[in-house]
Amino acid sequence: MKEQTVFEKYNARTHVIGRVCSAVTLVLLLGAPFAIGGVLGAMPDLGAVGRAFLSVGLVWTVSSVVEFLVYTPMLGAGGGYLAFITGNLINMKIPCAVNARDIVGAKTGTPENEIISTLSIATSSLVTILVLALGVLLLAPLQPVLQSPVLRPAFDNVVPALFGAMAYRYYRKNMTIAVTPLVLMSVLFILVPSLSGSTSFMVIPSGGIAIAIAYLLYKKRRKEAAI
Repeated sequence: MKEQTVFEKYNARTHVIGRVCSAVTLVLLLGAPFAIGGVLGAMPDLGAVGRAFLSVGLVWTVSSVVEFLVYTPMLGAGGGYLAFITGNLINMKIPCAVNARDIVGAKTGTPENEIISTLSIATSSLVTILVLALGVLLLAPLQPVLQSPVLRPAFDNVVPALFGAMAYRYYRKNMTIAVTPLVLMSVLFILVPSLSGSTSFMVIPSGGIAIAIAYLLYKKRRKEAAI
């Protein structure tokens, strides 16, 4: 009971700090372009901004809500606030949190998972800032290396290689659930290449397919167990 009380107080403080930081971040993100435009006398056409938002913003709004509903239970309160404020969830924060959770053997929804997710994402954010700072300082000296035709294919495939290696750990646990959406989405992207720019939005149907297959397998096993 004492540990539960301490964790509840920790979570309450986390929500207060997280909401304040999220509000400040939102104001800075939205206010900076308008402040710069006002100072430089280059304010954007708000009508054009509105039309541009209607063309792509609605899709990304749905995707953002889905990501929030999917990732928040995995990350917990502290990890969720940190991840959504610092960004790059799919490429950096989610793999880091999942890997850290698997290393310590924590389960989703437990206090241990909350602490591990928060520490791993905070560490990931600090490392990212450090790497970016070094990258800015070394950009000019390393430019010939980064633009080398020999290394270009490696840089273009870092993310697929990372997620392929991580995904296999989960695919092998239940190949039926993993392979079916993977094959269907691969065929869909091959037939409709333009969808490659909407991968976040396509998480919804692929996730729905995986859930449906898992439910059917669960019903089948229940029926076999009853017999």
